[in-house]
Amino acid sequence: MKVSLILAHPDPRSFNHAIAGRVRATLLATGHDVSSHDLCAEGFDPVMPVAEIPSAAVPPVAIRRQGDEIRAADGIVIVHPNWWGQPPAILTGWIDRVLRPGVAYRFREGDGGEGVPEGLLRARAALVFNTANTSASREADVFLDPLDKIWRNCVFGLCGVRTIHRRTFQIVVTSTPEQRRSWLDEVEATVRRSFPPGA
Repeated sequence: MKVSLILAHPDPRSFNHAIAGRVRATLLATGHDVSSHDLCAEGFDPVMPVAEIPSAAVPPVAIRRQGDEIRAADGIVIVHPNWWGQPPAILTGWIDRVLRPGVAYRFREGDGGEGVPEGLLRARAALVFNTANTSASREADVFLDPLDKIWRNCVFGLCGVRTIHRRTFQIVVTSTPEQRRSWLDEVEATVRRSFPPGA
């Protein structure tokens, strides 16, 4: 199985990096083909130039390569912190530039102009691992968990991925080493369950 792993956090010492590391190690240990990108370390440019906006535009080679990877992926894993109820800007820019028309979705012909999308991604499952310093109750009651809507409805739902599992680890800033080890074990178990060996 081909799995695409995308990490968006600027600090290599972060728990996000630990999560991504465990995801990658688990996928490789279970025989999967992994394409991984640490967007911050790679210096990914999140600003989409005007020339890339048209659906018929030909993006730079690096963007096309990532588009090819995500289009060929049987599974997708995204790791990022919750910043202002949304992904970091670098990841939002990755969505803009990589999950483009013709790669991740297209609009149906003759839909009356309202832009009804048809998902093109072949991935049968997507995992999203988030970190937060807000309690689960406050996130749900006060902020209404916007990240769930973003990933479930606006991104993966639109792009045709049917199975989406999202897990937020909170509160990271006050977590103990024991808690983090437990969380990483949960990450591994989730990856193994979602992408079993030989799948």
